Formats: sequence, C-alpha cells, structure tokens
Amino acid sequence: MALTPATMRRPAVVPAPSAPHDPLGMRSRSRRSAVLLMGLALAVTLSLLLCLGIGPVPISPLTTAQVLGHRLGLPVPVTWEPSIESIVWQVRLPRVLMGAAVGACLAISGAALQAMVRNLLADPYILGVSGGASTGAAAAILFGAGAALGEYGQPVLAFVGALGAALLVFVIARANGRVTSLRLLLSGVAVGYALSAVTSLLIFSSDSAEGSRSVMFWMLGSLSLGQWNAFLAIALGAALLGTVLLTAGASLLDALAAGDGTAHSLGISPDRARIALLVVVSLCTAAAVAGAGAIGFVGLVVPHFARRLVGARHHLVIPASALLGAGLLLWADVLARLVMVPRELPIGVITAVVGAPFLLVLIRKASR
Repeated sequence: MALTPATMRRPAVVPAPSAPHDPLGMRSRSRRSAVLLMGLALAVTLSLLLCLGIGPVPISPLTTAQVLGHRLGLPVPVTWEPSIESIVWQVRLPRVLMGAAVGACLAISGAALQAMVRNLLADPYILGVSGGASTGAAAAILFGAGAALGEYGQPVLAFVGALGAALLVFVIARANGRVTSLRLLLSGVAVGYALSAVTSLLIFSSDSAEGSRSVMFWMLGSLSLGQWNAFLAIALGAALLGTVLLTAGASLLDALAAGDGTAHSLGISPDRARIALLVVVSLCTAAAVAGAGAIGFVGLVVPHFARRLVGARHHLVIPASALLGAGLLLWADVLARLVMVPRELPIGVITAVVGAPFLLVLIRKASR
C-alpha cells in the first residue's frame, strides 16, 4: 500500500485481547439453574420429612428423623414409643415414597410428551395409558380377574392394561412406517376414549355397588396402595431411571420440540427418537398409574412451572419437573388425607383444583 499523508497520519490500532464471548450470559444462567435444582432437591427432602409427621397422629420432624436414622442403622438412642416407629416406617414412609415416585414419573412423562408432540397442553394420559390401567383395575376389582395373584392382582392388571394401551397406540400411530406427532396424539386420544368406554361398561355390568365405588375412587387417584411391596420398587425405579434416560435424551427432546425439519437438519431421525422416548414415557406412566391410579394435571401443569424456572432446555427441564412433581404430589396427598378427616379425599381432586385454573390461564395466553 502506498504511503500517503492520510495514511501516515492514521495511528496504528493494536487489537486488545478479547474477553470470553458470552453474549447471552450462558454461564450465569447455568449457575442459576444449578442453584435452583439444588434448592428444589433440598425442598423435596424437607417435604418428605415433614409429610412423614403430618397425620391423625402428629410427629415432630426431629422424632421422624431419629426414627429413620434408627431404622437405617445409625447410632440413635430410642426415645419414642414402638407405635410411633410403626406409624413412620410401616404406614407413612411407603406412602410418601410412592407419592414422590408417582409425581416424578407423571411430571417427566408430561415434559417429554409436550416436546414429542409439540403441544404444550399434552399430558401422559394422551397415550391411552390411563384408560388401559383403569380397564385392568376394574376387571380385577369387579370381577376378580387376577385373583391368583392375591394382593398384587389389581396393580398387576393395571400395569398390564397400561402397557397394552401404550402398545396399541404405538401400533396405530406407526401406520405407513412413520410416527408423526399428530398421529401419535390422535391415536392416544382414540384409544383412551375406547378403553374408558370399556371401563364404564364393566362398571355398569357389575352388581357390586361397593366395587363400583372402589373403581371410581381408584380412577381419581389415591396413594393408599403405597406399601413395602414390588410396586413401590417399580415406581421408584421408573422415576429414577426415567429421569436419567430422559435427561440423557434431552438433545432429542430439544430437536423434536423445534420441529421435524430441525431434527433432520441435526442428523436426528424424528421417528426413531419418538419410538425410543415413547418406550420410556409409557413405562413411567404405567408404573405411576398402576401404583396410584389416574392422577390428572400433574403431567400437564408441572412442566410449565419447570420451564419458567430453568428455561426450555430439557437437560434442565426434566430434573426440575421430577423434583417439582414429587413435591406437588407429596403435599397434595397431605391435603387429601386432612381435608375430610376421617375420610380420605381422592388425590386427583386436589391436583385438579390446582391444575384447572392453570389450564385456563394457558388457554387465555394462547388466545392472545
């Protein structure tokens, strides 16, 4: 370049060292999300402890913690009555654990399904799982199906019915070799309505008024079946494994939520992703419904709260949904046990009271 008076007068500019490029504050948001998740985990742990002490026989959190420590083998001096230990360990603890597991299963299933079908009003029961579980439970309660299994007959048939419904939805939705979000949604709605009709027919055909009342109570949800048995282990395992698997598959959920075109551009097959995620969601929902009945609104409402707390990325939404769902169902069960003492209110009534107004708010925002 030729030297001219203009170029000679221009001072040389030495570029300054550039700072790390973080225009969106990704690091600060990540730290904030991590703190929120730790806070939620602490809140759920405290809720577990407090809910163990709430009931017709109130027990202080300190005594509850001492009983748990003693049962876990810690050197804690025994200063309580044997009846207190029996209430905490044999009656309330399995129920509380079942509530936390069911809440987590429903919440993560709802979060995953809302991404899979790209519909913020989707919940786990659009797969027809609730209808299949209700049909199996009604057959066990009203007609003694599965009587050879003893006390496990009802939850086993409910679990089999739920998985059967999910399999039927998958077969219908996979027509022509593809599983689109619209076909999955419509198949689930159709199968759910059909199985609900079968359940209603079973109730109508039964001569047992008490049995019909038990079926209706089960369909509204209850944690009264929470005991130290295999189904508690299945529910806890489904909650833990489902949270891990769906968190690991967060990139798939993010891609599906952005649309099939975006997923293809990222090298992801939407059909294969939906099939893999559908298996996890079906197992989690089936375990939840078999253990506690059809508890509505948890899978619909909780993922929205989780997104408001930690954003839309599913590697944060899934664990946040699990923690929020567990905490919500713990306190909903407390209300269900205390509102109409000595009678127990179906827990689905409590979750509907919380969820219905929130659904109306969503509809109002969508109309705007």
